[in-house]
Amino acid sequence: MAQGKPSKKAEQAAAARAAQLREQLDRYNYRYHALDDPEVPDAEYDQLMVELRGIEAEHPQLLTPDSPTQRVGAAPVAAFGTVRHRIAMLSLDNAFTEDEVRDFDRRIRERLEQEGTIRYSAEPKLDGLAISALYEDGVFVRGATRGDGETGEDITQNLRTIAALPLKLRSADAPRSLEVRGEVFMPLAGFERFNKEAVARGEKAYVNPRNAAAGSLRQLDSKMTAARPLDLFIYGVGYVEGGELPSHHGAMLQTLRRWGFKICPQSRVVDSIDGCLAYYHEMGVARARLPYQIDGVVYKVDDIEVQRQLGFISRAPRWALAHKFPAEEALTTVRGIEFQVGRTGALTPVARLEPAFVGGVTVSNATLHNMDELTRKDVRVGDSVVIRRAGDVIPEVVRVLLERRVPGAELIELPSVCPVCGSPVLREVDQAIARCTGGRTCAAQRKEEITHFASRRAMDIQGLGDKLVDQLVARDWVKSPADLFDLSAAQLATLDRFGEKSAQKLATAIEAAKYTSLPRFLYALGIRDVGEATASALAGHFGDVASLRRASEEEVQRVPDVGPVVARNVAAWFADAENAAIVDRLVASGIRWPAVSAKSVSGELAGTTFVLTGTLAALTRDEAQEAITLRGGKVSGSVSKKTHYVVAGAEAGSKLKKAQELGVEILDEAAFLALIEFDAKADAKG
Repeated sequence: MAQGKPSKKAEQAAAARAAQLREQLDRYNYRYHALDDPEVPDAEYDQLMVELRGIEAEHPQLLTPDSPTQRVGAAPVAAFGTVRHRIAMLSLDNAFTEDEVRDFDRRIRERLEQEGTIRYSAEPKLDGLAISALYEDGVFVRGATRGDGETGEDITQNLRTIAALPLKLRSADAPRSLEVRGEVFMPLAGFERFNKEAVARGEKAYVNPRNAAAGSLRQLDSKMTAARPLDLFIYGVGYVEGGELPSHHGAMLQTLRRWGFKICPQSRVVDSIDGCLAYYHEMGVARARLPYQIDGVVYKVDDIEVQRQLGFISRAPRWALAHKFPAEEALTTVRGIEFQVGRTGALTPVARLEPAFVGGVTVSNATLHNMDELTRKDVRVGDSVVIRRAGDVIPEVVRVLLERRVPGAELIELPSVCPVCGSPVLREVDQAIARCTGGRTCAAQRKEEITHFASRRAMDIQGLGDKLVDQLVARDWVKSPADLFDLSAAQLATLDRFGEKSAQKLATAIEAAKYTSLPRFLYALGIRDVGEATASALAGHFGDVASLRRASEEEVQRVPDVGPVVARNVAAWFADAENAAIVDRLVASGIRWPAVSAKSVSGELAGTTFVLTGTLAALTRDEAQEAITLRGGKVSGSVSKKTHYVVAGAEAGSKLKKAQELGVEILDEAAFLALIEFDAKADAKG
């Protein structure tokens, strides 16, 4: 006989038991992750989880989004959606020295006009992936990556799988809406175990815990994320509505912990900047013993009202600072030294190394910059050398261990001819850089010229990367940038690993690149020593290509911030018959740009000099430069007493510090956009 529907009494009993199990499992989870104080053995936890899954399978109507069973992952998605952060997820300014940290404290006290000490909340800087998590009425509803700070990827289902993230807050006094920020990471023990298992399955191992965490969170199948040993620390709040939080950061973290969030146990409040530096040294010693990877510490003004008073510089808060640890170093052996040829013919010595793991990646090449640097460090083949990732990014040779030098190791000499094309190599007197004289006959220079021309900040030909450029040059289809605009989709379709669809897409991108701006076009030409700022200054001064082409060296030097060397390079480039023919062909192919208006001479910013540093959210560097020059202003590459404004975006560098020292007015992004009357909607349409 067929089994009938469960009785109402049985359903009520199942609902009551499910609620009881969810409450128990949630409590055990909180004790285990947030408090690091397990209440029951793992086996008992697992047994209760099995029972809850059974009840929910038999009574699907009892399944709730915040049930612990929902951490196992959902069905795969085709692609991540996007989430617009209501409050931007800011990056932090970096400090590498004690003086920079003390300057940070001094600026805060000066801005607050406060003589006494400032209390800071200090915490390790985890090397993971920043996320946001939104709770409505105490229930987790959405998760996102940091992305570009304004928009991130929707990773709600994947975040659900991380046991350290509460699906429901443990307090009735939690706000109606609460967005928290934190860092997802893979503990070192879990990383080692995961990599061993991956290798045993014949899969590729992740290179470091950060990459493993990022890759795990970006799985389209959240069940794969659920299988990864991920953890999470919450370090702050994005916004709160319908409730209140404590007025100090340290106390706020403890409140979040009480509500169920996992907080880094090494976080603490210190009484002064001396306390910050002591904390930094303490974490530096403890770093090797921590169960997770860190690359520095973070200081935040503890008083949240003072944080609001201090505000932001573009996308970085004035009240927080990341104090980075020194670059990690490793010992390895030089296998060989080769010379790479760049866009302007510059020969750069590169050390080929015995692969070494440093700063979280395997390094097999390191730059030696130029012959002077190679000679100063006296690097030879077979040497044992100390390498590091400068700024944790660019591998470089720090020093040679001379006591380990092998007998007969020979000095490296500058090649007399180009290693690529065989043309003579010339090193001008008093110059550190030696150059191949082959020009466009040198395949290496030709490749670099085309790559630069197509790059994002130049003509922005999407899809034209290094490998495609290699093919185009190897087949002798592209001898100069002008040849790009003669390529057809049918011709492109014959390239290796290229089909009709890919060929048509690239042909469309090449056609779309014809509409650009004059500063972009001048920068794309690749004239020696003409960077983006100089290209923008030239465009603003001359207004069109024809006037610039006719200009003498003396006339070019009249452009503000253009010195004699750059003026000579610009005049010589346009005077070259081959270059002139290329410009003619580029213009004839249909490349065009908006006319430079009269504002460039007598606009509202006429006579005003700007310096740009850091990254802006609303505009690219090119667009910001163009906006200034179109309004009559000038853009310089360096800060001086003659500079009127420094526009400081996210991760602003030494130019910001120089501006502060000279008392130059600093504009954050909002102030800059207001000055140029930037309209995002109008810009999007235009």
